[in-house]
Amino acid sequence: MGGLCRPLQVSMVWLAVLLLLLLGETVNTAQEFDPYRVLGLTKSAGQAEVKKVYKRLVREWHPDKNNDPGAEDMFIKITKSYEILGNVERRANYDRYGQMEENKQGQHQQGFNRHFHNSFYFDESFFNFPRSGRDFSDSKYLLDHAGFNSKVLPDSFKRPYLIKITSEWCFACVHIEPVWREAVQELEPLGVGIGIVDIGYERRLANQLGVHRTPSILGVVNGRVTVFHYSVVREHLRQFVEDLLPQRLVEKVTDKNYVSFLGSWHVENNPSVLLFDQVPAVPLLYKLTAFAFKDYVRFGYVDQGLTETSRLLHQFNINSYAPTMLLFKENTEQPADIIQAKGMKRQIMEEFVSNNKYLCVPRLVNQHLFDELCPIKQFHRRRKYCVLLITGEEPGFVPGNQAFLTFASSNTKDVLRFTYVYQRQQQPLCQALLHNQAPLFAQVVVLERRSPGGKAVYRSVIGGWNGSDDDKTRLHEQLELLQRDPSYLSYDATLPELNNELSPVSLWINAAYDYFLQIYDDLLFSNWREMMPILSLIFSALFILFGTVIIQAFSDSGEEKPPQKPKNPPKTEDSPGRANTSSRPPKKDFVEVTELTNITYISNLVKLRPDATHSRGDEYSSPFSGRPRDFTGHVLALNGHKKYFCLFRPVFTGDTDTGGETHVQGPGRRGVCRVGVHHKLDRLGLWMERLMEGTLPRHSVPGWPGLDTTSPSSSPAPQN
Repeated sequence: MGGLCRPLQVSMVWLAVLLLLLLGETVNTAQEFDPYRVLGLTKSAGQAEVKKVYKRLVREWHPDKNNDPGAEDMFIKITKSYEILGNVERRANYDRYGQMEENKQGQHQQGFNRHFHNSFYFDESFFNFPRSGRDFSDSKYLLDHAGFNSKVLPDSFKRPYLIKITSEWCFACVHIEPVWREAVQELEPLGVGIGIVDIGYERRLANQLGVHRTPSILGVVNGRVTVFHYSVVREHLRQFVEDLLPQRLVEKVTDKNYVSFLGSWHVENNPSVLLFDQVPAVPLLYKLTAFAFKDYVRFGYVDQGLTETSRLLHQFNINSYAPTMLLFKENTEQPADIIQAKGMKRQIMEEFVSNNKYLCVPRLVNQHLFDELCPIKQFHRRRKYCVLLITGEEPGFVPGNQAFLTFASSNTKDVLRFTYVYQRQQQPLCQALLHNQAPLFAQVVVLERRSPGGKAVYRSVIGGWNGSDDDKTRLHEQLELLQRDPSYLSYDATLPELNNELSPVSLWINAAYDYFLQIYDDLLFSNWREMMPILSLIFSALFILFGTVIIQAFSDSGEEKPPQKPKNPPKTEDSPGRANTSSRPPKKDFVEVTELTNITYISNLVKLRPDATHSRGDEYSSPFSGRPRDFTGHVLALNGHKKYFCLFRPVFTGDTDTGGETHVQGPGRRGVCRVGVHHKLDRLGLWMERLMEGTLPRHSVPGWPGLDTTSPSSSPAPQN
């Protein structure tokens, strides 16, 4: 027995040694990849140093430049190391947990998975399985949660972004990679922002964007995320970016509307740009430029191939062989600047518009424009003086305003910025500068802003402003004196924030338009995950609305609501019409009365169908007791289907007339007084209201007799 146990013990020892060796090898292999060691950095290295070392090593170990057999493997390790250390969040995760995944389900489980993956490493180059189709050039487009919210979202109000969602081992991403590269090479030079999100590393950002599968392509404009739903073709991606832009960016201009387009600077308070080209559609480059400067300049497009633009081409002497851009300010007859080039580039267009994005004398309509035109003093060499004309909107101020514009056009020094305000629109500012005085004529104030809190130094030009030659000379002398002696501005004041004169209604309409476009796009492509809150709100509102209508309908009905009137009531020669009474008050202001004859009695009462119960009131005489009585003024409401009727008895209200009679008794008086029929029906209206409410006593009958068989002895007497 001992001989058998000894070999078993030896086997157990060897098995334990083998397991220890395997575990040690696993640990060594797991610790083999260290991004800090690959890049030759310590954990205290800054992000700038990481980026610098990465660029140097990439140039050194690029397989196209390095003939070392291990250059390709080293290049992959360098790229992977930079993907970890070049991102702040990934680097923090690696330093804390020794991994990059954000979706942690337990440190021990992640450690086991990491050791298992590194122990059973597959050579990607041998199996030719590219992990994500991403090469070293894509690293500059990688986005994280912080970078997206701090850079992409604010920048999306000036240019659209095209973002690709990918992940490790995404084989479908490999198929769209060539098309994606072509689209990036075409759209990025035009001004489109490019981004890549690795959903495996950026779960938080993926949840914010609302994407949960790869590959996906998103567009971001004005902070709004739109999903690309078409097939991944370069033309579709280009059209997708173009559709992201607002629809009213560029206006088509012809001979008919160019005068109104250029003359809109009075209302828009912005210059106007006209692009002349021979293509029918507006180029995407021009739309992107218009989107970048939509808050400063109005953009129009002139198709040179149309006959409706010949007068424009002749008036401004446009060369039809190259695209031409004209920029107009206050003078609509002569462009303030012009540019013409065959290969119109984005940098050229943006620089051209940026240098002319203000009028010669713009009107201060909000605080943001005031901050840009009259910036706060930074240091002595960058003094900016604001020459402000306080004027009015009445026609009497127009000559002075035009003279101020002429003076500003001839004084184009960098240190001076000419502006104007309407006193009625900016009363707090005018009161601070004019000491709460209401001037009868325009005033010119020269000021310099000193602090963000509104502190400024200023001085008013003596004598006001009416546009005369003396006013121009006086203003010119004081501006020259100011440039020699800055202490000339001897008054100080705290300026309030300017009123926003932009119409809030138009801003709300534009926001609502974009919102409904988003809803339409989501409904069209069944993006249910993003549409669930909106659909829930819509269905809740509809449920409440219909529920309220149904409850109201049932609450208006009586306790015993008669069935509806038949769709095709029988028509006879003797019954041209009927009084339709239901649980609701009649819409007519009168009651139709039908003579009760043998024919109408049979058709309306005896042979009434069960599904067309009809209530009617008729005035007729019928005996109710064994002795003769006067039944004039009695009214019967007959329900033919349920076989009951309600009775109205006339009540004397005190008014006497002829045509009827009632017995009057009193001390020393006895006789008969005639009462008119209409006095007997004085309380008929109240009785009919109770009839509609269903509160009258009902007298049941076993069946409806014919008129020819009715006799005083066979008629039942109603009991109240």
